[in-house]
Amino acid sequence: MQKEIYTSTENKKIKNIKKLYTKKYRDELDEFIIEGEHLVLEANKNGYLKYVIIDKNTTIDIDVDKIYVTANVLKYISELDTPPKIIGVCSKLKEKEIGSKILLLDGIQDPGNLGTIIRSCVAFNIDTIVLSEDTVDLYNPKVLRATQGMIFNINITKRNLTTLISDLKSNNYKIFGTKVNGGKNIKTIEKCQKFAIIMGNEGNGVKDILLDMCSDYIYINMNKKCESLNVAIATSIILYELDSR
Repeated sequence: MQKEIYTSTENKKIKNIKKLYTKKYRDELDEFIIEGEHLVLEANKNGYLKYVIIDKNTTIDIDVDKIYVTANVLKYISELDTPPKIIGVCSKLKEKEIGSKILLLDGIQDPGNLGTIIRSCVAFNIDTIVLSEDTVDLYNPKVLRATQGMIFNINITKRNLTTLISDLKSNNYKIFGTKVNGGKNIKTIEKCQKFAIIMGNEGNGVKDILLDMCSDYIYINMNKKCESLNVAIATSIILYELDSR
């Protein structure tokens, strides 16, 4: 049976796939778009891949529906300067029960930072990432690219952090806030079984209302010539220190 090949960027199905780059359409369909074979394979391995849009001359061994297209259609759909040979459409992540090692993200705005933080959370064994309601959209294409597929390997949810922290404290979680002045060196923090770390907005840090709810405060000891670190780098260091005990 000859496969159908889509050649026109005016095709309704192709135009609807392109719409998945907009948050409104992603939320409406509970789907999102990923680009490149690596992300597609990670999504498929974890059960989130629904179908792929693939170059008519490309083959890939995955058991999902395939929409074959010409190079000009791939270029139309893709947001990258050099379009990949394969693009995937995925179901949004299924939320799981919050674990014992939690990262709370308060107002992270840069998609590259969020993606890098997600990768570090997988690397250093965080169970759950909780995004504040004002954090950048998890399914922003730049976030997805920065995760390098690790978005499919960790539980991620969005909550009101004030309410959640109250619930966590009542369940004996230790809540760590990040504070340069008045905090404890991360290297001196004792290992605990149930904890949540709050990392804040790139410009303003953690909101005061959340800092006031913390059990303790931590900081990274560093050269005084450097006033601060990028939030993704700081998060990675903190998670490594906690995981290495």
